[in-house]
Amino acid sequence: MPLANVYHNRPWLVCWRWGLTKVTHDRSWDSSDNNLMLGNIIEVIAGLALLIWGADRFVHGAAATARNMGIAPLMIGLTVVALATSAPEILVSVVASLRGEPGLAFGNAIGSNIVNIGLVLGCVAIIRPIQLKSATLRREMPALLAVTLLTVSLFLDQYLSRVDGLVMLTGLVIVMFWLVSVGMRSSADDPIKREYEAEIPSHVSTKKAVFWLIVGLGILLVGAELLVDGSIEIARYFGVTEIVIGILLVALGTSLPELAVSMVSALKGEYGLAIGNIVGSNIFNLLAVIGVAATISPAALEPSVLSLHIFVMVAFTLVLFAMTYDYDRKGELSRIEGVALLLAFIAYDTYVVAQNVKLPL
Repeated sequence: MPLANVYHNRPWLVCWRWGLTKVTHDRSWDSSDNNLMLGNIIEVIAGLALLIWGADRFVHGAAATARNMGIAPLMIGLTVVALATSAPEILVSVVASLRGEPGLAFGNAIGSNIVNIGLVLGCVAIIRPIQLKSATLRREMPALLAVTLLTVSLFLDQYLSRVDGLVMLTGLVIVMFWLVSVGMRSSADDPIKREYEAEIPSHVSTKKAVFWLIVGLGILLVGAELLVDGSIEIARYFGVTEIVIGILLVALGTSLPELAVSMVSALKGEYGLAIGNIVGSNIFNLLAVIGVAATISPAALEPSVLSLHIFVMVAFTLVLFAMTYDYDRKGELSRIEGVALLLAFIAYDTYVVAQNVKLPL
């Protein structure tokens, strides 16, 4: 696709790219390709920075608004916060699909789930073993497994239709209702209840909460535009598909909020939040991100999605399910298990890079 088409009806992006090219030209770069690549990299970095800050403000505003409406903190954590935490992935999915690049959204969703389990939980467990004492969390794990298997079943024909997208969005509504029922059945002394009670903002006025909700959403939209723009051009520069760039680059960037939240939660001893945030985010990544992309822009899947990427995502999910099942009666995700998750993630990403990324001569 010519650059003119990428920036059609987006004059502010044209100005942004012109400014970057002018700066690099003034610094005597010899190649216009290098100038454009530098511009793409800056776009991606700026987009990620805006997504991270926008996600923080959006989650803050959404959680505070819900609490001011009288919703219980546990309900907010299991539904509102989980959905808001996936806002970067969802916004990237919407923007990419409207651009006719649903592969970027599919790769983002699959890659984000792999990053969340392999990189985020791996790093958190290495820093501090994660205690698994929440009954609510254990009830969420089968839901994640069921959603993962639903996704695989819809992927089997190598085409995601609009009907498939609607099925996933319907599943999202069902899962949200189920999560509410799980929360209502939770015992009063469930650790995750106390953790959400402590973390959900309680002294924010409704006016201020709504302000941050709107500002956060706006920042997320701008960040998603920049990230998608830069990512598509970087994919073309290195000769990889949108699926691959979504898995390698976009997924890592949009999962940074989960990494930050989980790290902070684990260091505070809020283990239920550290892993519950990942489980909830992975559920919403599959149902919301892929569901939105397929509904907006139905598309065929690359063969590698079924032969490798979806298989790896299912494997990580099954391993997480086994680790949280408490088969060893220790009730924790240990440092050794964290190292295993992180090494598996590094091995997978290294393989994908080696097989797909070709440096232009």
